[in-house]
Amino acid sequence: MPALYDQFFLFGDSITQDSFNQERGSGFAAALQHAYIRRLDVINRGFSGYNTEQALKVLPTILPSPEEARIRFLMIFFGANDAASPQTENNQHIPLDEYKKNLEKIVTHPLVAAHKTRIIIVAPPPINEHLQWISDKQKGLLEVSRLAANTKAYADAACEVGIKLKVPVVNLWKAFMSEAKWNAAAWKNDDSLPGSLDLAQNDALVELMYDGLHFSPSGYTILLEEMMKVIAAEWPEQLPQKLPTVLPIWNDTEAWTAFEKST
Repeated sequence: MPALYDQFFLFGDSITQDSFNQERGSGFAAALQHAYIRRLDVINRGFSGYNTEQALKVLPTILPSPEEARIRFLMIFFGANDAASPQTENNQHIPLDEYKKNLEKIVTHPLVAAHKTRIIIVAPPPINEHLQWISDKQKGLLEVSRLAANTKAYADAACEVGIKLKVPVVNLWKAFMSEAKWNAAAWKNDDSLPGSLDLAQNDALVELMYDGLHFSPSGYTILLEEMMKVIAAEWPEQLPQKLPTVLPIWNDTEAWTAFEKST
């Protein structure tokens, strides 16, 4: 028997894995489940430390078949680890071109295609090198493991894949940088980005990412808001308030009558 509820399937790294965690306050996955409660099941398949190469390897083992459960939405959120500096010890780095190819392979994977699902790519967020450097030094590293400019290249690449495959993208990098008051129009390629050690620490990025990479509740709130904007633009009929509950409301006599006839 297939699962009763269709799924909103979250596939990503530690940022996804931690998004049900309520220790710091509201997390993205928990808030998304609240929004879709009694309508869709939010399935968290976030894997700390994973890059797109590892994601491809495990995808066949974690994705249910359409006979087991129907995936109505699939979020693909990788890139923060792929963008790590290649010289870092035990590095998670994936070259930019390979990252793009891996994203494409995930989006077009036969198991994904079998679900005919609504796919949403999430571009990786900015890096706050100031806080990242504190963590890196505690690990004994001699230089910062993630760079603001490099992460921008991976965020841009995720957007390019979305355009190429006609898949909507939550441009989280852009949304976070908007909070940081970054002026995209005035920026030049050789300019330092907010989050870089070359600039004073940006207060907005400190607020959004508690260690320079992983999200505070305010960061997860932006992810939820941007996700809902994409759903509203692409599939407005799939917004939570537009979907019926899976089982009857307790006092809906007509719905109970229909349910009893179907069972």
